[in-house]
Amino acid sequence: MRRRERADSLAGDALEASNAENRIERGGFLLFLALATLALLVIVLPFAAPILWAALAAIIFQPLYRRFLDWRPGRENQAAVATLVVVTFAVVLPAVLIGSAIVTQAIEVVVAFQEGRIDVAGWFAQIMDALPARMQTWLAQSGWGDLVAAQNRIQDFAEQSAGLIASQALAIGGGVAGFVLALGVALYAGYFFLRDGRAIGHAVVRALPMERAIAQQLADRFETIVRATIKGSGVVGLVQGALGAITFWIVGVPSVLLLGLLMAFASLLPAVGPALIWVPVAIYLLAIGAFWQGVVVIASGVAVIGLADNLLRPILVGRDTGIPDWMILVTTLGGLALIGLSGIVLGPLAAGMFLAGWSILSEQREESSGPAPEIPPETSPEAMPGIAQ
Repeated sequence: MRRRERADSLAGDALEASNAENRIERGGFLLFLALATLALLVIVLPFAAPILWAALAAIIFQPLYRRFLDWRPGRENQAAVATLVVVTFAVVLPAVLIGSAIVTQAIEVVVAFQEGRIDVAGWFAQIMDALPARMQTWLAQSGWGDLVAAQNRIQDFAEQSAGLIASQALAIGGGVAGFVLALGVALYAGYFFLRDGRAIGHAVVRALPMERAIAQQLADRFETIVRATIKGSGVVGLVQGALGAITFWIVGVPSVLLLGLLMAFASLLPAVGPALIWVPVAIYLLAIGAFWQGVVVIASGVAVIGLADNLLRPILVGRDTGIPDWMILVTTLGGLALIGLSGIVLGPLAAGMFLAGWSILSEQREESSGPAPEIPPETSPEAMPGIAQ
């Protein structure tokens, strides 16, 4: 009996030592994996933006790649190259040409403000004189009636907006050589993302340290948010910006490309949207006596630009991302402030993944503990006006 107990004790000690050794070895491997991943991220950090946009473009244009592949089955390389050619001539080159023109206009606006060639005081005086007396009194009480102070505010805002566009464009490109290098990296990476995108996605899902079903739900959510953000917010914003630029060109407003870009960015803001740009322009035109031009801007803003979102978004997106408007606004502005242009996508993407993760956790808790108890009618938010509002 004692021999058996001793043998069992020795076997237990050996098993415990083996488990401890396995934990050390696994911990060492995880440490190596973390360091290797960190080293890779540091090395590719200078090209993070081109690689990110290449991956996003591969997700968006995957249906086009599949269509080319259906025409020529088994020709993955040719289908990827054909897709990149279409993207280059239909998206990249027009964006570069229009972007360079916008940067030129932004620089001209900044220089005009600095040299005093833009008469903000005259514009402000004309607008103030055209307003009703009550509104003039209210503006004066709120501090906007002071001509000098208002001129400084408007001028600072305009200079910062135009200067930010110019500085961001220069920062993105880093000069001609840097821009060409970044574009080359994006196209090269995009080729492999298009050709091997599905295999890469499946490999990432399998490698995630979580349940396969949860990893697949997060992957599907990721793809949905990317498509909704770019096709919904991006494309709709560009369409609204283009419509605004055409409208401003028709009525003779200068710097139409710059105003169109500002309108495209403003379309990312829920509720106000492009009206943040075309309403002040319409007010200015009406104040200086350009009545038909102001009416055209208002009609276009309400009947054309305003309806573009309602008509195009359901067609392009197809289903809602489930992200509240206020969260889209905050994350978009926060992403722009933190990482620049890429934040337009990464901001809402972070919000969507946050909501998806908590939604999955809530579903798991309900499955394990049963559904949540119903809220009595007398204590529900609908029955409490202060909370419902």
